[in-house]
Amino acid sequence: MAVAEGNQDLQSSGVSKLDTHLKGESLWASAWKRMLRNRLAIMGLIIILIAVLVAVFADTIALKPFSETDLSSGDSAPYWVTQVFSSMTPVENGGYVKVNNEYPLGADNLGRDIFSRIVYGTRISLLVAFAGPVFALAVGLAVGLTAGYFGGALDNILMRIVDIMYAFPTLLLIILLMTFFRFSTSTPEPGTFTYALGQLDKSTGGMLFIFVGIGLTSWMQMARLVRGQVLSARETEYVESARAMGATTPRIMWRHILPNILGPLIVAETLTIPQYISYEAFLSFIGLGVQVPTPSWGSMISDGSRAISSYPNQAIFPALALFFVMFAFNFLGDGLRDALDPRMRGAD
Repeated sequence: MAVAEGNQDLQSSGVSKLDTHLKGESLWASAWKRMLRNRLAIMGLIIILIAVLVAVFADTIALKPFSETDLSSGDSAPYWVTQVFSSMTPVENGGYVKVNNEYPLGADNLGRDIFSRIVYGTRISLLVAFAGPVFALAVGLAVGLTAGYFGGALDNILMRIVDIMYAFPTLLLIILLMTFFRFSTSTPEPGTFTYALGQLDKSTGGMLFIFVGIGLTSWMQMARLVRGQVLSARETEYVESARAMGATTPRIMWRHILPNILGPLIVAETLTIPQYISYEAFLSFIGLGVQVPTPSWGSMISDGSRAISSYPNQAIFPALALFFVMFAFNFLGDGLRDALDPRMRGAD
């Protein structure tokens, strides 16, 4: 009787319930919860989403066409800008700055609206930000998966090619590639393949060769990372089980190995996106990036730097836009790295 009463007490108190089922939580769901607790990462994600919306609706947000010039309004600025930058004294106060409130951030030396050009420049930076990882994943995954899974002589050959590519400084290699592409397509014969490439580059505002230059140099780090992840994953139990069940090599590589190494790859590429943006900005700064009149934050900073002592707004505002977007991707990458770390799973 005492034992029966004890069992009833345990059941009534809820200490032991055999029919209770605990619902498991996937790695991605757990990572998203940790991500939401990282305020800087969420702030970075919000800034990136705002930038994407600005790029998509640039035609609506921009007040003027980015190439529209008004020489009579050149080097003008709104009143509030002259209050922020004390060196910019309005003409009415005995200074040199023409006050024109039709331009929210001012106008450059050709009378083009700086605000509208920054808005359209968002498209260029985000195109590079998303095109760089596409090239890196497409080539790096193929090379890294093949080298890591098969190993042997094939691995040695592919990794030596990567080492040769790494021997060149990345930015210098991109500059050399851009210089070669631009000069080789400057005066081609009509009807040739080079002529077609030059016309396609012009139609995209100079973005084609930027994509090619970044794409040819962005995959090496991804290939090394993928190879290292595959080397550790190919000997795991689930891969051995797939082999024992007769799974084909492509199925093992793409259905078993790749999904389990995807987290570090996403983190690595997210952290590399600011580097791609900086490459484009630097190329535009030195005149090898987008072609005029297509606006780029790098080319705007270059133009504004020539008059930064007199009109600092022309360089500082596009520089701030570049700063916020690059740091947003950095914050997001750091947050993804912490969220996808398996050692953090279950941590508060």
